[in-house]
Amino acid sequence: MLNVLAKPVIEYRSMPSLLEQRNNLLDEMDGLLKKVKEETRAFTDEENKRFGEIKAEITKIDNTLNAQVEARGFEKKEPVKKSAKEERALAEERAFTNYIRGIVEERQDVNLTVGDNGAVIPSSIADKIIQRVYDLSPIYQLATRYNVGGTLSIPYYDEEAGTIEMAYADEFVELESTSGKFSSISLKGFLAGALSKVSKSLINNSQFDIASFVINKMAESIAKWIENELLNGTTDKVSGLSTVKLKVVAASSTVVTADELIDLQEEVPDAFQGESIWIMNKSTRKAIRKLKDGDGTYLLQKDFNSKWGYTLLGKDVYTSDNMPGLEASKTAIYYGDMSGLAVKLAEDVSIEVLREKYATQHAVGVVGWIEIDSKVENAQKIAKLIMKAGA
Repeated sequence: MLNVLAKPVIEYRSMPSLLEQRNNLLDEMDGLLKKVKEETRAFTDEENKRFGEIKAEITKIDNTLNAQVEARGFEKKEPVKKSAKEERALAEERAFTNYIRGIVEERQDVNLTVGDNGAVIPSSIADKIIQRVYDLSPIYQLATRYNVGGTLSIPYYDEEAGTIEMAYADEFVELESTSGKFSSISLKGFLAGALSKVSKSLINNSQFDIASFVINKMAESIAKWIENELLNGTTDKVSGLSTVKLKVVAASSTVVTADELIDLQEEVPDAFQGESIWIMNKSTRKAIRKLKDGDGTYLLQKDFNSKWGYTLLGKDVYTSDNMPGLEASKTAIYYGDMSGLAVKLAEDVSIEVLREKYATQHAVGVVGWIEIDSKVENAQKIAKLIMKAGA
């Protein structure tokens, strides 16, 4: 009979889990401690070494377990894809930058429209400039804006000639008619342009962000001009706030009093006080900072929660270099809800790059054209303080 040697049976066991390994180590640690306690002695060198090894292994396991728990708290994030509109805006900005640098884009869909004296920039660049104008000029931001071209007529109810009034009545007796009338203001489109020159030395610097520089410079120039027109107006052009009807005339040509500020605030009906602000020159604010009420409290308060850092009689104070100071016959302060001012700015703002015209100046010109008009839309919302005429 053939004697066949049987193969040894090998038992395959899966590796214990980390928790099982940790528990086994703790059991071993307890065994070491129990042994020295029973024999009332200290660790031998070998036992002390093993005890240290067990602690180190448990620490590693704990760190691993904690890392696994922490990792489960994270989620994989898919990269955010830009929309077609965003992709096109980026491509147009690149084409804009390249055109200033003298590089011609080969992508037909983002090519700039080139004319006899320059290139008309895509609307995405113009939109960024107008957005910066919005951010830079609170007056433009707070006004009621109409982004349309051509002439715009805005109807309003004029109560100067009379108002609709409620009254007691008897049966079979005719009511007496009381009413105001509807009028309208007409906003036209006055053309205005701003020129910005960019040094070719900056353009030739590949690290220089030309697009952002031009957008910011053009926006600063346009915002400053628009704010001046909205506050002061120009005869036969944009009238802005210059036609405000509610007014207080100061007793002095160089000084304003607390009572006059209160009178000015009271010119605006309570219904429109909620969103009202003060507008003045910084020098006027400086003078008002020294005014106190009957209790010795300064009228103008430093307020970090306000939009521009100060409040006067409970309302935010905005300063503009475009406002006159405390000068004879000048409008020194506006107060009210600026939504009473209507501003029409056409959407089709034109931005042109002039690469050749200023070549002899080692510069490239960027011109921004806007079509704008502005008038007071609601005369009850805004009042002004006019300084006394000089001698």
